[in-house]
Amino acid sequence: MFNRQALIGLIGANIMKSLAPALHIDAFAAAGITGHYHLMDVDRLPNRTLKGLLEAAKTVGFLGVNITFPFKQAVIPLLDELSAEARQTGAVNTVTIAPDGRTIGYNTDRSGFRLNFEDGLGRANAEGKTAVLVGAGGAGSAVAFALMDLGLRTLAVHDTDPARALTLATDVTTHFGAGRCRVAERLSDEIAAADGVVNATPIGMSGFPGNPVPVEALRPDHWVADVIYSPIKTELIVAAAAKGARVLTGGGMCVHQAVDAFRLFTGITPDVARMHRVFNEALAARDAVR
Repeated sequence: MFNRQALIGLIGANIMKSLAPALHIDAFAAAGITGHYHLMDVDRLPNRTLKGLLEAAKTVGFLGVNITFPFKQAVIPLLDELSAEARQTGAVNTVTIAPDGRTIGYNTDRSGFRLNFEDGLGRANAEGKTAVLVGAGGAGSAVAFALMDLGLRTLAVHDTDPARALTLATDVTTHFGAGRCRVAERLSDEIAAADGVVNATPIGMSGFPGNPVPVEALRPDHWVADVIYSPIKTELIVAAAAKGARVLTGGGMCVHQAVDAFRLFTGITPDVARMHRVFNEALAARDAVR
């Protein structure tokens, strides 16, 4: 489908500590491909737009690009086609680019969170249970649908923008049925009554310090998940672990979504265990130079 040289990359903000290059470059090497993964950080590239960067990737001949905060929903109108899962989720984190420039958007965050949850917490902790989702943007949409895929009974969605929370709750209800998803009313009370909570906001990420989840509402019998892996232990994860709760970092989600993205870019499925090892090594190396 392509010669043994390849270009892919990532478009987003505050991404210079991303481990995506390490994961994909190693996967290229394992497949015998000479590949490069290019970071396109709009914080470092003043006056560049999402549309301009996507057009540049098409012009240069990229196989595709990953998309991250804050563009997972904004990229949709710029694409030629969406996969069924991306259309349902309403967010895109992977875009393939055909030789003629045609673009297709996919969502591998959804499968990435689902597989990470199964690995780290077990499907039984979602099936028939209740949870609170903090953050209804692109990552939040993927998490909401992933939790439904896992058999969650009900989900309460909180966002600083109530309209965005309502939109996501409505979308989930449309696909999974009445009563499955609603807007959270009082966040602390909702968390206290739920089995688990997920942070899908950028709060807690390097450059966005803080914790959007009220710690006083957490209990030892909660499970607590974060989609962030920079740092791997966010303020939320540290606080939840201190309460005795079971915690799930964003590291496994990063790996699983990268496995699916690499397959979409190249047609080759990388070894998951190898990618986990590469992630852990790259994480240790990155954190050692802080």
